[in-house]
Amino acid sequence: MKFGIFDHMDRGTVPLGAQYESRLKLIEAYDAGGFHAYHLAEHHATPLGMAPSPSVFLGAVAQRTGRLRFGPLVYTLPLYHPLRVYEEICMLDHMSGGRLELGVGRGAVPHEIEHYSIAPSEGQARYFETYEILMRAFAGRTLNHTGTFYSFRDVPLEIAPVQKPHPPLWYGVSQPEATVWAAQNRLNVVVNGPTAMVRGIVERYRSEWAQASRAAAQIPFMAMNRHIVIAESDKEAKTIAERAYKIWRGNFLSLWQRHGTTPPNISALYGDTFEELQARGQGFAGSADTVRGALEQQVRETGVNYLMCRFAFGDLSFDESHRSVAQFVTRVMPALIELRQAAE
Repeated sequence: MKFGIFDHMDRGTVPLGAQYESRLKLIEAYDAGGFHAYHLAEHHATPLGMAPSPSVFLGAVAQRTGRLRFGPLVYTLPLYHPLRVYEEICMLDHMSGGRLELGVGRGAVPHEIEHYSIAPSEGQARYFETYEILMRAFAGRTLNHTGTFYSFRDVPLEIAPVQKPHPPLWYGVSQPEATVWAAQNRLNVVVNGPTAMVRGIVERYRSEWAQASRAAAQIPFMAMNRHIVIAESDKEAKTIAERAYKIWRGNFLSLWQRHGTTPPNISALYGDTFEELQARGQGFAGSADTVRGALEQQVRETGVNYLMCRFAFGDLSFDESHRSVAQFVTRVMPALIELRQAAE
């Protein structure tokens, strides 16, 4: 059982420079606390993502940590020139001594794609072509490709990643059918959704892995993503969580509302309030004992081997987030590790 961090880096209530520095201090605490990796979202033209260039922020993460792995979740590949993103991946892997985790995706918000003068209808095709080019680049020292959107002829690749053939890959899934491609390509997966959705995807992934006659011990990470707030009492934690979640949800919906639209899957992903989120099993606010008990039950029910935590969102202060992290590391994490070890 491993533990990671997911961060939208949505807009808080302090100046942006202060928010970046506060987050880097929190990331130092993740590093010291034994978390496996820090995963940073990419969003554009929206307060949901104040780190629209993940590579820039992750370059700072590389210098402020010594053990923690990190990476984008995800690089929105349709928005990148393949050669440029390949070179950024290699640089970050070297700057961190081989600690990069590589999340890839096509982007979940069509308005963000449009703002880059790309038709959303092209998103999936651009994603798959860029992904194919990246895999070719990782496999050799010269890049050749002829496709719909890009062509390369004998392009020399003077840089390669530390990790061979490439950093570990991550992919977000919301349907069990999507695990087929992920399992075939040995991708780590993360699920944003209620307990039943997570369980269905984990079970399908394990089935696809077994059908390919691969060793169960070598199965990639199957993660679920959860908002978590820990305080001295359940009441205090819930009050803090409701306040911060309201701001986070406003940031989440902001770009959609600006265009007069609604996320097609909002009802399947998030509740209107933190109380609703918690009732769906997607958020936990309470004392360390309360959160530990709820997470133990959910880990048993879903079969995940990786828990991705959101300790910083909305207007949570550094002290509030840091307290959650400290309590999680000392009073929650050990019990979940023991639970998974016993199950195996």
